[in-house]
Amino acid sequence: MKTALITGGQQGIGLGIARALADAGYAVAIAAEADPDNPVVQDALAFLGPKARYYRHDVRDIAAIPTLLDRLEDDLGPLTTFVSNAGVGAPIRGDMLDLSPENFDFVMAVNLKGAFFLAQEAAKRMLGHDEGYRSIIFITSVSAEMVSIERAEYCISKAAAAMAAKLFAARLASENIGVFDIRPGIIETGMTAGVKDKYTARIEAGLVPAARWGTPDDIASAVLPLAEGRLAFATGSVIAADGGLSISRL
Repeated sequence: MKTALITGGQQGIGLGIARALADAGYAVAIAAEADPDNPVVQDALAFLGPKARYYRHDVRDIAAIPTLLDRLEDDLGPLTTFVSNAGVGAPIRGDMLDLSPENFDFVMAVNLKGAFFLAQEAAKRMLGHDEGYRSIIFITSVSAEMVSIERAEYCISKAAAAMAAKLFAARLASENIGVFDIRPGIIETGMTAGVKDKYTARIEAGLVPAARWGTPDDIASAVLPLAEGRLAFATGSVIAADGGLSISRL
């Protein structure tokens, strides 16, 4: 049985990824800090079908990681794919010269520290069982490379997470564990709802060569072949799932 854990899998990009993996036959575990009775969580479980499980987990709680994975393995069996998707944006968009240490630390705790240590424990669990090809996939952002000075903490966190993906790829390549960095561009989700009008105008003006918003399904279609091992020898690769946004142009 193939088993996947997707953090932040109850909505947006994470839910799209979870659906693609569930449809491909994976037992899917989604983890987030929302209450299990939250309508968003219940709708996600109904959408994903009977093979899906929900685990309440705050990625900032490093001490709780072993318990999360113990519960998952007891319920679903050994973990074969981990998708590090949970993330937060800048709490306040504004001049980076006004960025507070509190907001910086909050974003780093979720997007970097929580992601790193959950991937670390997932890797240890994968090394503890021989289940053939396994994978760890970091969902970072075009902001790992492209600058947005009004959300510096977000860009820094994603750049660091991108390096984490490379480090895990190098460490785990000989163990038949592929590690990848998928960088979404402008994706239509709840996180981007507040800037939809702004970016729709910019997309219409030519910002994105594909001339449209991305969707969670666009990201999910990139995740599936990586999880299944169809690009195993490309471990450590960066996949720009952004409709050409990050292509340098004159």
